[in-house]
Amino acid sequence: MEKVICLLWAEEDMDREQFSADLLARLPVALKAAGARQLRINLEDAVSARGAALRQSRGERQHDAMVQFWLPSANALFRTGIDAALGAQAARWCGWVVAESTIIANSAHPAVAAERTPGWSQTAFLTVPQRLSHAEWLSLWQDRHTRVAIETQANFEYVQNLVVRAITPDAPPYAAIVEECFEETALTDPFAFFDAVGDPAKFKANLDRMMESCDAFIDRGTIDVIPTGQYTF
Repeated sequence: MEKVICLLWAEEDMDREQFSADLLARLPVALKAAGARQLRINLEDAVSARGAALRQSRGERQHDAMVQFWLPSANALFRTGIDAALGAQAARWCGWVVAESTIIANSAHPAVAAERTPGWSQTAFLTVPQRLSHAEWLSLWQDRHTRVAIETQANFEYVQNLVVRAITPDAPPYAAIVEECFEETALTDPFAFFDAVGDPAKFKANLDRMMESCDAFIDRGTIDVIPTGQYTF
């Protein structure tokens, strides 16, 4: 089995709410009919929109939705139906095969089919800084930063997706895609995000530790971070 992550863009003049509603209603059915399993769709909604201040951008127009799913094979030969389903719902899409690593499984709010997971999901799209080799970057991220993220944040789900290969020629140069879920309060309360409600000293320590760790393997302005709602099918 291979895990695939795809990003979708709506037509520039299309209403976002309508795009999202159509996507949730139609895409899971079409992808499952084409062989996809364990579907998850991440998109901006009324809840996640309150965390707009958390957004980061590389500067290009960011995607409007992300879909994750598993296939027996993501080879183009066996992906015709998948590609058609994605193309029917988006003005543009791109995708990758990824290696998933579940750091924190969601036991607080287990996903329910066809429903929105409580809270919100921070989706982060990482690139490798030119100052680092891929091996150096991977070690700093997975071997060092993983523990920092666990110990300094109040995330109830944490999944790392290492990009294995692109399946479309125009895919952005992401090396990894990360999803972390938080309670709703963490959208607007940094103390809740950094697991330090009512404790300014702990907040500063966690924030400083996180920033130091991120700066070791991320060059600011080179990643995309988007608050989203998580929907499972």
